[in-house]
Amino acid sequence: MAGFKHLAVVKFKEDVVVEEILKGMEKLVSEIDSVKSFEWGQDIEGEEMLRQGFTHAFLMTFNKKEDYTAFVSHPTHIEFSATFSTAIDKIVLLDFPSVLAKAPASS
Repeated sequence: MAGFKHLAVVKFKEDVVVEEILKGMEKLVSEIDSVKSFEWGQDIEGEEMLRQGFTHAFLMTFNKKEDYTAFVSHPTHIEFSATFSTAIDKIVLLDFPSVLAKAPASS
């Protein structure tokens, strides 16, 4: 197993300044030690029919589910979630133990 993942796929509301949300999210994960890694990206290839309006994906990795549980209940996460929730039009959340099918190539 390769840890525990928290994946959010998001469509932001039209009037949201996404850069401000991204700065807040990067600050959030830098302040909470249980987050092992954080990645995000904006869709540039998907056809509208396939992405259904979703534009951004956020992926956090934790060593184990208990670290994710600690993250969710952390006061900084709770505070940021209130801001994040008002910025999104729709969201898909998946929380799962990951299975490493192919390890990254070593450099």
